[in-house]
Amino acid sequence: MKKLILSLFIFVSVCSYAQNPKTLVADEDLHTLVESIIDRRDSVKNDGYKIRKIKSHINLEFASSANAYFTAGKFDEMSFKMNRVRFEIYGRLTDHLSYHFRQSFNRYSNPYSVENIASSIEYANIKWRVNDRFDIVAGKQFLAVGGYEGYVNGLLVREFSEFNNNFEIFQTGLKGSVYLSPTQHLYLQVVNHRSGTDNDMYIHGLPEGIEPTKFPLLASACWMGWFADGAINLQYSASAGQLAKGRNIYYLMCGNIYEKGPVLAYLDVLYQRSGLDTQHRITTLSSQPMTAQHTQYFTVIANVDYRFLPKWNAYIKGAYETAGVYEDNGLFNAGQYMTAWNAQGCLEWFPFTEEKGFKVFAHYVYKGFNLTENALAIGGHKPHTQRISLGIQYIIPVL
Repeated sequence: MKKLILSLFIFVSVCSYAQNPKTLVADEDLHTLVESIIDRRDSVKNDGYKIRKIKSHINLEFASSANAYFTAGKFDEMSFKMNRVRFEIYGRLTDHLSYHFRQSFNRYSNPYSVENIASSIEYANIKWRVNDRFDIVAGKQFLAVGGYEGYVNGLLVREFSEFNNNFEIFQTGLKGSVYLSPTQHLYLQVVNHRSGTDNDMYIHGLPEGIEPTKFPLLASACWMGWFADGAINLQYSASAGQLAKGRNIYYLMCGNIYEKGPVLAYLDVLYQRSGLDTQHRITTLSSQPMTAQHTQYFTVIANVDYRFLPKWNAYIKGAYETAGVYEDNGLFNAGQYMTAWNAQGCLEWFPFTEEKGFKVFAHYVYKGFNLTENALAIGGHKPHTQRISLGIQYIIPVL
């Protein structure tokens, strides 16, 4: 009986080893996530207990509201909505290595075939600080483009313009940051211009006769400068890439931000010219399933925030946008297709001064769309919409 038990023990042990022949990292080389969050070097010793330095941060962000929706001036419905739920962890591993991970629970989580990562992941990157003048970021990151809306946390934007609503700002690639001076930064970046295949990118796939590109990349150069003791921040960028053979895409974007005391104001100017309709705003106007080509979009966004009391903030925002085609193709004739207006007003209350990430807000947004004859000729329909929201927003610093 003892021999039988010993034989079974040896057999189970051998089978277990065969299924797990080797760990990914040798035990003695393991540097756990907890150890990277809590610095292993002792900073203070008190009564025999070690007090450790925190060198990472974990945040949970969410915003929820009750919303009343209107279309063409008629009431549609009232419902509750989780506007944004996100989890992030960021920090440093060493003096030269840092990381940033963030996931949104309001985005689709299907893994795109090109990037091999769930589309709900916004950040998943490592930054290597080469020296005081240069660093490199590798992994999924935001595009190095100008404009306040594309640069800051979406919780601060509240409601994006149509341009940014249809612009995929998070892509996988490499970015080099050159710190020309404390107030002058230059960013050079190469990323995927799409996360999935062409069929994922375009609602109706590539137009007939258009061949896929072998280099679905987007290159960007972005300059940022701070002036007037940091009160003025300028962000200018240019980007270019290839969507398909003979079909390129170009972006010119600039952001002009003023922030001092209780006032935050910005003016974004955004332009896109592309051989294929990556924003889908003209494509979706057509009653026939065909991807538009040779499209261009132009947007101007103006915003003013005013913290008129320590616990109260108000802002007004407006955006003017155009959509057009610059060369005849298929159903789409050259010319203007749509102009759009986005008007917003918001009142925000911060009831707890010690909890700066918590606020209650009342928000109104109006989106008006004017279609031209070109849009009506292809069956276009885009009614005006309005929304009134009352909600809360909270950024919870978990660690």
